[in-house]
Amino acid sequence: MADHAEQALRIIQSHRDGVLQSELWKLLKVDSRKCSRIVKKLLDSGEIERIEYKGDGIKTYVLRAVKKAVTPSLILAGGELIPCICCDRECVVTSCNLLLDWMYQLAIEEHTEK
Repeated sequence: MADHAEQALRIIQSHRDGVLQSELWKLLKVDSRKCSRIVKKLLDSGEIERIEYKGDGIKTYVLRAVKKAVTPSLILAGGELIPCICCDRECVVTSCNLLLDWMYQLAIEEHTEK
C-alpha cells in the first residue's frame, strides 16, 4: 500500500485545486475501499487535507496536498538566502555563478559542522 500512497500523494500534489476522492481511486486503479484506506493514511500523516464537496448530486471529498513550511536552514548558507528566491534572471541552473557561490558556501558550512 506504500506504493499506492506515494502514487496517490503525487497525483494529489500535481493538481493545484485538488482531486476528488471519487476520481482518485479510478486514477490509482484500486477499489474505493482501498482508496479510503490510502487517503486515511495520508490524512493521518498530515500530507493531505480533505474538504467536503457536493456536486452533481453526489457527496465526495476534494483532496489537497498540505503545503509545508520550508525549514529556513534549507534556504540559508552563510547567512544568505538562496539567490533564486528573488532572482529575475533567466539562467541555466548549472552555470549560475550566484547559485554556485551559494552552494559552495553551503558545502563549507556543512563540512565545518562535522
